[in-house]
Amino acid sequence: MNALTNEVQQVFCDVFGDDGIILTEGMTADDVPGWDSLGHLNLIIALEKRFGIKFATAEISRLKEDGQNVGTLLELIARKRG
Repeated sequence: MNALTNEVQQVFCDVFGDDGIILTEGMTADDVPGWDSLGHLNLIIALEKRFGIKFATAEISRLKEDGQNVGTLLELIARKRG
């Protein structure tokens, strides 16, 4: 697991109140208890604060579509961080 994944995993643990979350690239919202619409917004806000980035509204919505997963989220964060 790389440094970015470790940092994102810590954000997930904090947002969802579960220190046992272990991220995998294929993981989806269905795999994380509490990752509903409100949880998604809380996660996005926490990620923006942690990494000093901003997600566009379209990006936020797209992350909840079929076929999207933690790997997609990690790639998006990596691109935004440069």
